[in-house]
Amino acid sequence: MSRQTPEQLLTPTMRSIVSAMSRAKRQPFYTLTPSEARAAYEAGAGVLELPARPLARVEDFKLRARDGFDLPARLYSPVASVANPDLSLPVLLYFHGGGFTIGSIATHDALCRELSTLAGCAVVSVEYRLAPEHKFPTAANDAWDALQGLAAMAETLGLDAGRLAVGGDSAGGTLAAVCAVLARDAGLPLALQLLIYPGCAAQQDTRSHHTFARGFVLDEASITWFFNQYIRTPADRDDWRFAPLNADDLEGVAPVWMGLAECDPLVDEGLLYADKLRAAGVAVDLEIYRGVTHEFIKMGRAIPEALRAQADAARALRLAFDAGAQGSEKKDR
Repeated sequence: MSRQTPEQLLTPTMRSIVSAMSRAKRQPFYTLTPSEARAAYEAGAGVLELPARPLARVEDFKLRARDGFDLPARLYSPVASVANPDLSLPVLLYFHGGGFTIGSIATHDALCRELSTLAGCAVVSVEYRLAPEHKFPTAANDAWDALQGLAAMAETLGLDAGRLAVGGDSAGGTLAAVCAVLARDAGLPLALQLLIYPGCAAQQDTRSHHTFARGFVLDEASITWFFNQYIRTPADRDDWRFAPLNADDLEGVAPVWMGLAECDPLVDEGLLYADKLRAAGVAVDLEIYRGVTHEFIKMGRAIPEALRAQADAARALRLAFDAGAQGSEKKDR
């Protein structure tokens, strides 16, 4: 029996989407300036997503970074307001993907609305500063500052600081993983880290990076371009805040839900990170979505695997938050 080619691993729907992208002959991000790439990504961000769900509460506010910069943030909630603090909603702090160079609150608006609705929790999406204007480790610093700021002001927003999770996709998943380590070190309890095809490794040298190097939505040339915008010197790649796989100690970090795409350059490093977490005694719920590519979770209008991944992620959030609520009740007794 002949072995499948990488292209044959794709589901028929995913294959048709990849083919349509190829026929469109859009300029690759690495041929554009960063500002042009941001505009192109934003223009196409909602094409395959479900229509944005209406929510009872959508509110823009700011989170302060360590240098005084006000980071834009958006709160999504299925509940308009909470008068009783005992009924405050748990909250997911979400970091968008985009190789630390593109992406925004707007590009991930529909996804955050879905997660808020399906999980019955608040979601706060934060707009950390992007490269090349802001090099490493600015995004990691902004993410950690946003998490500390949200924890401090949760009560004033009607949120439950005792049930706080971090999450993100791609580069945003990297930032969430970094925040989980820093939160452990700072004694800030997290209910969950929700990692959607996160970047974890210092180098692009796994088998999946070679297998899916071209023609699978995220290609190696774009990854290299993104990272070259972000890092100051090659040595930055070895810093664990760029590559969580390089973290010395993961014991005691928050439990993990990880969703990976089978046909993604990043899938192998996600698996390696899951293994490292488990070896450190961290609970890991890992899902690999077969036949789909990077970015698939934002294709809910076309790809059933996106809907399943969104539902799985929401279920993990609900379970983690419910466990947190039960833990609080036991302490109060």
